[in-house]
Amino acid sequence: MEIQTIRKTPEARSAAQLPDPDGARAGFSWEQAREMLDGLPGGGLNIAHEAVDRHARGAGATRPALIWLGRDGDRREITYARLADDASRFAGVLARHGLGPGDRLYLLAGRVPELYTAALGALRAGLAVTPLFAAFGPEPIRMRMEIGAANVLVTTAALYRRKVAEWRTELPSLKLVIVIDDAAPEGCAAWTTEMAAAQKLEDCAATDPEDTALIHFTSGTTGRPKGVIHVHQAVLAHALTGRYALELAPGVRYWCTADPGWVTGTSYGLISPLVNGATMIVDEAEFDVARWYRILDEEAVEVWYTAPTAIRRLMRAGKKAAAGHDFTKLRHLASVGEPLNPEGVVWGEEVFGRPFHDTWWQTETGAIMIANTAAMDIQPGSMGKPLPGITAGILRRTDDDALEECGPGETGELALRPGWPSMMRGYLGEEARYRKAFDEGWYLSGDLAQRDTEGFFWFVGRADDLIKSAGHLIGPFEVESALMEHPAVAEAAVIGLPDETAGEVVRAYVALNPGHEPSADLEQDIRGLARKRLGPAVAPREVSFRDNLPKTRSGKIMRRLLKARELGLPEGDTSTLETEDKPAPTPQGGTA
Repeated sequence: MEIQTIRKTPEARSAAQLPDPDGARAGFSWEQAREMLDGLPGGGLNIAHEAVDRHARGAGATRPALIWLGRDGDRREITYARLADDASRFAGVLARHGLGPGDRLYLLAGRVPELYTAALGALRAGLAVTPLFAAFGPEPIRMRMEIGAANVLVTTAALYRRKVAEWRTELPSLKLVIVIDDAAPEGCAAWTTEMAAAQKLEDCAATDPEDTALIHFTSGTTGRPKGVIHVHQAVLAHALTGRYALELAPGVRYWCTADPGWVTGTSYGLISPLVNGATMIVDEAEFDVARWYRILDEEAVEVWYTAPTAIRRLMRAGKKAAAGHDFTKLRHLASVGEPLNPEGVVWGEEVFGRPFHDTWWQTETGAIMIANTAAMDIQPGSMGKPLPGITAGILRRTDDDALEECGPGETGELALRPGWPSMMRGYLGEEARYRKAFDEGWYLSGDLAQRDTEGFFWFVGRADDLIKSAGHLIGPFEVESALMEHPAVAEAAVIGLPDETAGEVVRAYVALNPGHEPSADLEQDIRGLARKRLGPAVAPREVSFRDNLPKTRSGKIMRRLLKARELGLPEGDTSTLETEDKPAPTPQGGTA
């Protein structure tokens, strides 16, 4: 069945935070947008002040900032006033140990209230904050802390013993380890004791907008992870994109399912909702279909930001799993982390009465750049259009190695004009690598895309994922979306394999929905649907069945790993990967 454009009603357009996206883009300036923030005296800017302090000192003081749901049934509401007080006290803990502007704090924990307090307290004290994914092994953790010269670590006793203790003394920059638990291992400080002994840091650090605030690590396909530097100025983009792309506003009940160890879990699981005065739902537990539906219902979630991997898992559980729940409060659904297949967009409308709105951004961009906003008609499978303040283009190289813009429907590299507030300011210790990301006044994303005649952007694939077969340039995402139209297919991954005649041939791997078993007839039926949708030149020559597809720990399918295994090549850096035999522990990832 052909998936049609989802048209928004006039009522939906007028109710959106950005009722006229095209008009807003035409008259937008970041200078005027600065009015969304308070700022500090003398032109300073601090993320923690914008996120909590200004609300805690005003009408939002008693509003819940965070509703925490413990894995064992605990539920705790923390107001803006309480969160600001706790962050101020933790800033005092850092000051008591001689830590302040220029130092770096690392976070290694799950979704617990202390993690959010520590992040905000460190930013308030002028430290740079780096989140780490708690499921990392010891080596990925050590590598990131060495690259960033970590000064203080906040973690749990169990994670410290298993992943840090053995090599801690080999990291001379690490001055302090604070464990959230009361019983601190030898050489560590206990959170409760430290907070009780500290004096609150009443004044927020007078950070400059260009002072480093966040360092996010993102792994390339090989080699060392990149430390992406973001500054306090990024909070302006977090504020604006949260409002326009995610419909955040004071009091809105908002659930971002991203793990705090990834960039999404920081930008949109912490900073953006708080800056906009929303109430964050934070679930400590890992993904569970019944639990997620219960949270959406019982916590009356209004805005939900999640990952395509999670959406596909919910789809795989079937519509009956959602039966009996009330989703009438849910008014905006959005996705992040990888492109959302058209089927996922439509499924949202069928189950929740609302379609999913896909968004595009990267760790390097720091905030959402392209989105399907609430007032826009949705072309299922499209990334949407650039947000106000963002200039995007599709570029290709000419024969003399210059850049030129592609026409509608032509594939090229997605690029952005620099200058938005959350643009990365560098790769930690890798200036040449940073400079290579820019050329002729553009930031080059490494993603291939197309732009249609209406201005919608369409993801094609990573530049190194593109398949060249018999003169055709084939984007894996297009083929994967066609395969997922088959009712038996839950997930799909597509790669190109060497072929003497065609150069490359398309090979597909699929995981099946419950109730379907691999067979030659099913394989032929899936290939037949792909040939009908895509034509014989683009459709896969062969479909292989897998129980689970290899993913990063943030939930992205790793085509490169499939190809390396198929060809018997080295798999590169697999420190952030899951295997086919062991699904990712949570689909709540981001874009890292």
